[in-house]
Amino acid sequence: MARKAEKLLEKLRQNKAGWRANELKALYEGFGFTIRAGSNHDVVTHPDYPQLRATLPRHAKELLPTYASQALKNIEAVIALQERVEDEDE
Repeated sequence: MARKAEKLLEKLRQNKAGWRANELKALYEGFGFTIRAGSNHDVVTHPDYPQLRATLPRHAKELLPTYASQALKNIEAVIALQERVEDEDE
């Protein structure tokens, strides 16, 4: 994972308010998620873990903290799943 994504994740853990869609998109992409455009929202999915998905509104200046909380939950789930896979490989 990129250093920028790690910094954004730490920032997210400290404060879930005041996030913009482009910041959360960069965070999601830093952890391997893909983002596709829907009609009013962008749809976020992970190619290895399709059960982890979220939406981000495209036209909001500042996102509600629930979107940041969902991002944190999904990213921490990816980290845990990847660690489990690495442990099984050893």
